[in-house]
Amino acid sequence: MSDSTNQRKPVVNWVIFSVTVIVVFLAGIFTASIMERRAETAAKFQITKPIADWEPRNEVWGENFPKEYETYLKTLDTNFASAHGGSIKHDYLENYPELVVLWAGYAFSKDYNQGRGHAYAVKDVRSTLRTQGVQSTMPATCWTCKSPDVPRLMQKMGVEQYYSGKLIDLGSEVVNPIGCQDCHDPKTMNLSISRPALVEAYARLGRKVESFTHNEMRSLVCAQCHVEYHFKKEPKNYLNFPWDKGFSADSMEAYFDEIEFSDWTHKISRAPMLKAQHPDYELFMTGIHAKRGVSCADCHMPYKVEGGVKFTDHHIQSPLNNIAIACQVCHKESEKTLVQDVLDRQERVLEIRRIAEKALAAAHIEAKAAWDAGATEEEMKPILKLIRHAQWRWDWVAAANGVGFHAPVEALRVLGTSVQKAEQARGLINIVLVKHGKSIPTPLPDISTKAKAQEYIGLDMPKLVAEKVELLNTLVKQWDEKAKQRQGSLNTYQQK
Repeated sequence: MSDSTNQRKPVVNWVIFSVTVIVVFLAGIFTASIMERRAETAAKFQITKPIADWEPRNEVWGENFPKEYETYLKTLDTNFASAHGGSIKHDYLENYPELVVLWAGYAFSKDYNQGRGHAYAVKDVRSTLRTQGVQSTMPATCWTCKSPDVPRLMQKMGVEQYYSGKLIDLGSEVVNPIGCQDCHDPKTMNLSISRPALVEAYARLGRKVESFTHNEMRSLVCAQCHVEYHFKKEPKNYLNFPWDKGFSADSMEAYFDEIEFSDWTHKISRAPMLKAQHPDYELFMTGIHAKRGVSCADCHMPYKVEGGVKFTDHHIQSPLNNIAIACQVCHKESEKTLVQDVLDRQERVLEIRRIAEKALAAAHIEAKAAWDAGATEEEMKPILKLIRHAQWRWDWVAAANGVGFHAPVEALRVLGTSVQKAEQARGLINIVLVKHGKSIPTPLPDISTKAKAQEYIGLDMPKLVAEKVELLNTLVKQWDEKAKQRQGSLNTYQQK
């Protein structure tokens, strides 16, 4: 036994020695990694040039954070086209002319393009025909999500005073497009909420912003703007998120019905309508990514590494243009497979969405026929409610980015109820028409193109475009001159 034990001792000793070396080696790597990350963090957040409170100019922040700023400037790129989005221009009214009829009497019937990158936010608000009434009617609230000048103005003027103003009066103040101040504290660089509407909405749900984790904040800074909202009557034009009953289309529909809110009265059907804005956050909250703890930034602003430094890519874009970093960190399938998976889901949603759009356009037109035939308010009341609900549910999906991809199962459910309600309305309209001695079905006009649809609802597009060009050549130039006097210069990309 003694000889055997002595023979084994060198082996045991070598094993112990080897294990010790491995442990020390791994501990050294771990310690070096910690020190490296600390050094990276210190370098990353070392502010060489102090940033003032409420500083709206992105290039000033960029002096301290060049990597983030350089990637942000890539939002100027408008060359990427996916099947249903990307950064390239899409004229939705041209692609889906029924939308013109769906929004008859509302500004979206004039002009509705896919939003470009964040660097174009202010320029696109100025240019769209939807702000045609800028001289008299558009509230300052319409600037709220477009510029880091907004929190500066809110701090300077007071929130209620800002909301109660006019868009035209702040045109020379709102010149810097969406950027750093919108999402970051200038002293700590922590993610922060700069718009009160989100804070107020969650407060009504019993949550304070301080209670949210960093990962939740990586979605909430986006949710300041990528949400459904409406303007209150009191305080005047005060921005509000309709989440009191929940985030779903059904819950927000019930909220709007309870307060008897409508965005406009439809020009053709006379229905009291709701216009969904861009409920990306609400749709996302009903989807699998949100349930698995994925944040908006994980896909649209993923981490990247350059020169040994890890930072957030501020080229906010479609993940389909960045699959290796945005998708394949979690999903191990090939790029081709992942793209096809996205397109398959989007095509299914779009198929049902198009059915809803055609049914809704027909419902509005047929409702007009019922009014013309002598239908009474009492006869039309349940019909108009069905049209209102059907279009709201369609718009809750259609107005969100991604063609339903953020929650395809919920998107299809909501679109299904939209089709159901639209067809119910059309059935009731037929009963009313027969009651008043009219034949059915009602002949539908040719709305196969954007131009034909706009002519049908009575829009004089050449006149509207000419008026807008004149506005841009006069008023906007005055705004920019005043802005230059105040801040010394305008961003070169803002002047493009």
